[in-house]
Amino acid sequence: MRNSILGLALSSVLLAGCSLAPTYQRPDMPVEASWPQGAAYQAANADGRQFAETTWRDYFSDPKLQQVIALALANNRDLRIAALNIEKARAQYQISRADLFPTISAAGSGQGQHTPGTLTPSGREATSHQYSAGLGFASYEIDLFGRVQSLKDAALERYFATEEARRSAQISLIAEVANAYLTLAADQDRLKLAQDTLKSQLASFELTRKRFDLGVASELDVRQAQTSVESARVDTARFTGQIARDSNVLSLLLGTALPTELQPTTSVESVTALREFPGGLPSEVLLARPDIAQAEHLLRSTNANIGAARAAFFPSITLTAGAGSASASLGDLFSGDSGAWRFMPSISVPIFDGSRNTANLDVAKADEKIAVAQYEKAIQGAFRETSDALADRGTLGAQVSAQQALVDASAKSYTLSQSRYDQGVDSYLNVLDSQRSLYGAQQDLIAVRLARQANLVTLYKVFGGDGQDKTRRDSAPTGAASSPSAT
Repeated sequence: MRNSILGLALSSVLLAGCSLAPTYQRPDMPVEASWPQGAAYQAANADGRQFAETTWRDYFSDPKLQQVIALALANNRDLRIAALNIEKARAQYQISRADLFPTISAAGSGQGQHTPGTLTPSGREATSHQYSAGLGFASYEIDLFGRVQSLKDAALERYFATEEARRSAQISLIAEVANAYLTLAADQDRLKLAQDTLKSQLASFELTRKRFDLGVASELDVRQAQTSVESARVDTARFTGQIARDSNVLSLLLGTALPTELQPTTSVESVTALREFPGGLPSEVLLARPDIAQAEHLLRSTNANIGAARAAFFPSITLTAGAGSASASLGDLFSGDSGAWRFMPSISVPIFDGSRNTANLDVAKADEKIAVAQYEKAIQGAFRETSDALADRGTLGAQVSAQQALVDASAKSYTLSQSRYDQGVDSYLNVLDSQRSLYGAQQDLIAVRLARQANLVTLYKVFGGDGQDKTRRDSAPTGAASSPSAT
């Protein structure tokens, strides 16, 4: 009889699988197939379709930055939470999947009862015993219309969405760490420039004061020279504090203090040795972005929920069965004539539910429409982010060249103004104006160089770079097939 019960359970599993979920179709891309055209995109004309598969170690080739990123991946708390959410989603999927199979359990019990003579027909006291042992399952639903299967599929897609959320969090973390590291390097450049300017202006101030003592320069020249000194001193203090704040930001991202040996020691222009971004990528490459893949998995989940809502309109068959032995004596519990079994099938047919099932189906369909809109919005947002990054990439190179030319011209102007002042041709005000112009142009050059490097980081992020080592951990949980949308 035990074999019969087990056979019945297996047969019930084989009967299941008639899903009422609608066939999933990926929505059309709500954006153009190619990127915007124009003068801002003139530099984005190369070819390179493998960019989205580039790992962060291949992209960020600077050894120090690689170590900093690895430190963040190992210690960042937000990334840990994202990984734990995957474990939670995997467990929730396993719970849903378990409903496809009967829960088989073994049970044994013993009972003793003593009845006084005043309560027995014979007038004699009596003692009775009953023992039982069995194997069976209770309230197992035969999934004839795919309700349980649809719920399992929905849970699986949510699991895949959680995995993509972790990938998105990891890529964002890598980009944040790289940008914070670049900002630290740029502020160190700004501090060095302010310190060099302060040193130069102190020397000029001392020279002007000596000229004043000799009666060659006016007190106005001295005070004007002093303003340059104090201005450089203010910037030196300001950038010193900013570097401390930059280090605090990095410490939060890393989950630990930034080691001294990993501090940037070169200018922002050369600190990262970033790999150049290839152009010519079609907009379809955005589908590989983890945030878009996450939105599609959630869309698939709502699609499966429609199947579960539809199945509620059909009869539900539930089985309860068991087989074992029962005896009045423990010694005879497993004797040949002690066999016992029970089989209790039940069917539930929805007749009137106050339109509850209809409303649940309407909710499921509305959820799917919302998920479609969210999926399309994610694509449109990614298209806009990427277009902006490509526009910056097409112009930042020209900005750096022009800013460098401005610095060179300002330096020449400052040299000439200083020479004319020394010869008594111009006032010190012209020297001061030239010096301020040069200092401002040098600060702007650092900012433009930072923007150019940050743009390469942004391109890595918006194109959904792999964000992890080549041994990518995206396997499905036990008993699940990979989602088609993950390919």
